[in-house]
Amino acid sequence: MRTPYNFIAGQSVERLTALCDGVFAVAMTLLVLDLHVPASETVEQIVKATHQNNEYVLWSQLAPLGFRFIPYVMSFLTLGVFWVAQQTHLNHLIARSNRHLTWIHIGFLLAVTFIPFSTGLLAEFMAYRVALVVYWFNIFLIGLALFCSWHYAMWAGLMREDVDPAVLYTNRQRNLIAQAFYAFGALLCIVSTYVSIAFIVLVQLYFVVAPPLRPLWQRIAPRLHSRDRSTPSRDKR
Repeated sequence: MRTPYNFIAGQSVERLTALCDGVFAVAMTLLVLDLHVPASETVEQIVKATHQNNEYVLWSQLAPLGFRFIPYVMSFLTLGVFWVAQQTHLNHLIARSNRHLTWIHIGFLLAVTFIPFSTGLLAEFMAYRVALVVYWFNIFLIGLALFCSWHYAMWAGLMREDVDPAVLYTNRQRNLIAQAFYAFGALLCIVSTYVSIAFIVLVQLYFVVAPPLRPLWQRIAPRLHSRDRSTPSRDKR
């Protein structure tokens, strides 16, 4: 049996949302700390040794940072996609929380805090499959925790009563499709880790751009369909 403490612990959805916002903000901020500005002393030493133009030397020092920007942007998009998904659950679909759901979300946040590490590892060893697999496994843990929280909330009766069942199905389908895409992207490291990174970035951009495009297509598709029906077919001779 649950103790009286368990009946009252972790009941506030608002406090859980505030904690999640803070953790996501810190994780997103830590990502940029791995991008270091070239030291002025190093640039001056290269200029004195090679007698090259100052601007050219600075550009040559900035060029290697370009590759580190790719994992940074990729991880920032990853955190943004998962933050939107979690806030949708907490703010619009879940009516109340309990101790178990709170701890599931804390596990979700634990996986989120690993993102700066896996991103730094991937930025340092972009050509290594191990680094790519570690990064993908981090994304998998975040998605798994979110999926578990979603199903536990439905099983425990914590969802809002006015939620359309179609919304529940769509959110579950979206999670599964995203994880399938990420897994396929990780498998592409067999060909090249750079191909995997490019595919994962495209998947993230899809989930960022797709929601605004669907209503547009839903408005355009009926018009195209009605136009096709209204066009008379040519008589066969």
